[in-house]
Amino acid sequence: MVNSDLKWCEKELNEMLYFFDGGAELSVRHLFDMKENKVVNTIVIDGKKSYAFGNLISAYSNEIEEKRYIKRYAKLALYKALSAFKGQTLPWGALTGIRPTKLAYYQLNKEGEFKDFFKNTMKVSDEKIALTESVLNSQQGIYNTKNDNSDLFVFIPFCPSRCKYCSFISQDLKSVKNYVNDYIDALIYEIEYSKKYIKNLRSIYVGGGTPASLDSENLRKLLSKINEINTGVEFTFEAGRPDCINSELVSILGDYRVNRVCVNPQTFSDDTLKKIGRKHTSEDIYKAYDLVKDKFIVNMDLIAGLEDETLEMFKESIDKTIELSPDNITVHSLSVKRGSYLKDETDLINPKEIKEMIDYAESKITECGYNPYYIYRQKYMAGNLENVGFSKKGKECVFNINSMEEISDCIACGANAISKKIDFANEKIERYANCKDIKTYLEKIDTILKEKDSLFIK
Repeated sequence: MVNSDLKWCEKELNEMLYFFDGGAELSVRHLFDMKENKVVNTIVIDGKKSYAFGNLISAYSNEIEEKRYIKRYAKLALYKALSAFKGQTLPWGALTGIRPTKLAYYQLNKEGEFKDFFKNTMKVSDEKIALTESVLNSQQGIYNTKNDNSDLFVFIPFCPSRCKYCSFISQDLKSVKNYVNDYIDALIYEIEYSKKYIKNLRSIYVGGGTPASLDSENLRKLLSKINEINTGVEFTFEAGRPDCINSELVSILGDYRVNRVCVNPQTFSDDTLKKIGRKHTSEDIYKAYDLVKDKFIVNMDLIAGLEDETLEMFKESIDKTIELSPDNITVHSLSVKRGSYLKDETDLINPKEIKEMIDYAESKITECGYNPYYIYRQKYMAGNLENVGFSKKGKECVFNINSMEEISDCIACGANAISKKIDFANEKIERYANCKDIKTYLEKIDTILKEKDSLFIK
């Protein structure tokens, strides 16, 4: 555990311990000193080994920028100390943030480059620098920082069953069936109220959970309301579970101008699907894909590091996905968080093996004509790696880019949905999180809407 003089960044410093072998068992003291234009970070490990690092700092334009640099140098000092103490380096070096590309854009705007900064300051590996550069190249023509851009996100917190690795606020549909109709009514009410927040709409995303688990009547009601807002933009429906995708669903999605669909197999191994709590088979994946291909732009998700999966099993899932040739392939590194059943039952997969999985996926997918177009990272991610979305040229998802780079207001509706207001001029992002619990969301919907006004109406 890290005990830091900088209490406001202590949480992020503690997160870094997780990535080092045996790091969670270490006792670390972080001492901070700042005089004029110099900061000194001293790291004491287990009360024995001490490391000190000094950095010059400039006069910054505001307190937010100054704190950003103070935190950066504190994290860098901890990384260097742990790396020396453990004799271990990490692929992303001292970067612990969710959005490495966002930092790359910041450096490009400020200094005109990011690679030297990533390599020599933040100790990022050449491999991850190249990945970051590829993503920035893929985002050209889509990345847009106009002040009036907006995205609409609609959250459906229901699933046919709960996967063992899942920590999202989603509920088994059977256990909350009495709330579904009321939830959709409240969601439609929130969407209607939120119309006034939307300016230049760039994308719509219906996510979950498993939106495809809704019955046809509720689904039509919801999509009809959304289409009152739709100006012909990218419209993604995260169908999710292959066993929820049928010809009726496909017909409904077509009726309401959905143009992107996510089919999320996670793995093609029937044994693994049973272990993680999925109710479908690999055969269902093929059936679902046949229903949506040629009708929508299709994304397929896979997870590296699922329970008891070997490298060869994961390679087979990658190869089978590539054979289907969807427009997008997203590869996730398993992130086992509090709130997931898997967190309580198993240890993470061997970091070396999960790195081999990710290396294979990224090499094989790009070799077959896909380009990485967005990256994001998560806490408790096995191997300190990343999640990457790959796309055929011209098939990139605008919502994913806007969301990962935080360059567009997000008007988010539904239980546990988090809205964002982007203030480019002051380099600030304000957020408002709806209630997580479905019952509380229903009870407090009017209060939620009034509080959201304070975010979007100044």
